[in-house]
Amino acid sequence: MTTAPAARAVAAPADLRERPGVAVRLEGLTRRYGSVLALDGLDLDVGGGEFLALLGPSGCGKTTALRAIAGFERPDAGRVLLDGRDVTGVPASKRDMGMVFQAYSLFPNLTVADNVAFGLRVRRRGKAERTRRAAELLELVGLADRAARYPHQLSGGQQQRVALARALAVAPQVLLLDEPLSALDAQVRVQLREEIRRIQLELGITTVFVTHDQAEALSVADRVGVLRAGRLEQVASPDELYERPATAFVAEFVGTMNRVPARPAGGGVELLGVRRPAAGAVPPSGAVVALVRPESLTVAADPAGAGRVVTRTFSGATTRLAVALPDGLELAVDVVSAGSGDLVPGAAVTVTPADRAVLVAPAEEPPAAARGS
Repeated sequence: MTTAPAARAVAAPADLRERPGVAVRLEGLTRRYGSVLALDGLDLDVGGGEFLALLGPSGCGKTTALRAIAGFERPDAGRVLLDGRDVTGVPASKRDMGMVFQAYSLFPNLTVADNVAFGLRVRRRGKAERTRRAAELLELVGLADRAARYPHQLSGGQQQRVALARALAVAPQVLLLDEPLSALDAQVRVQLREEIRRIQLELGITTVFVTHDQAEALSVADRVGVLRAGRLEQVASPDELYERPATAFVAEFVGTMNRVPARPAGGGVELLGVRRPAAGAVPPSGAVVALVRPESLTVAADPAGAGRVVTRTFSGATTRLAVALPDGLELAVDVVSAGSGDLVPGAAVTVTPADRAVLVAPAEEPPAAARGS
């Protein structure tokens, strides 16, 4: 397995550190491709110096939104504002933004140092400045000793670090990241996302990061925007998004969620034999389900219990149980590993939801992962 070097405390170039992050605003962005509505009146504010992740399933519009910010896509309606200035009609080459793509997009015939300095060469900067800046940025991303190599001589993670250094070399006002880690193996992906976050915090650069990976979005971003069919379902901090999802779509898309049959009862709902308050409105008619996270269920060994443990998956401090109920429902339940040795496959158990409000959704609405967008 290819590994990435550990993060090092290397100071960023002074002119990058001292440049304040600028705000990005999208107002009513609409973009169609034939009959497909990729962006549907999208409104979004990104604060100066903020790290915002755009998360959603394939086809939800997140990459189209990023390309509209960069200037690679011209919206059919709406505006893109950079630090309050309308740049909707400004070409990408004049927007003062850096972009990192999924596929690295390095020049195979240029050395690593020359790849990093390419944007400066296009801007007709002197050779001494190009050499100095390339050396500074390669030091920042931990590749100072690879400056004379060519892209094919680097691992995938190293190539993506070069792409990041190249994007930063021109001192952009905004950094745009389009699925930059999806082509890497799991270990390198984790290391590089931490490195990107470290550099972003040090520079204070406004960053928009597009990903379909929940763990990436929640682990590095200041706020996460969940997109569905070209519109924002919710924009919030990672903990708020996970703990207090605004819609059933967000609840089911972010993290694991159990859909538990329920019925309205006295302003709340009844599920698994107990009554709990509802978080938000309860659908006025039709069958409903309560959306409950695995860690919000408790399970206890009970010879008279109606549930049966099907599988047990150990993950260190926590263990996930799959528990089958008589009506064919199977629940994912997270328990503390220590002291849960009696919860083995075949054990009879009782499952109870934690005493907290639950989000309620119409039973006929399919899970987020099954819906197209």
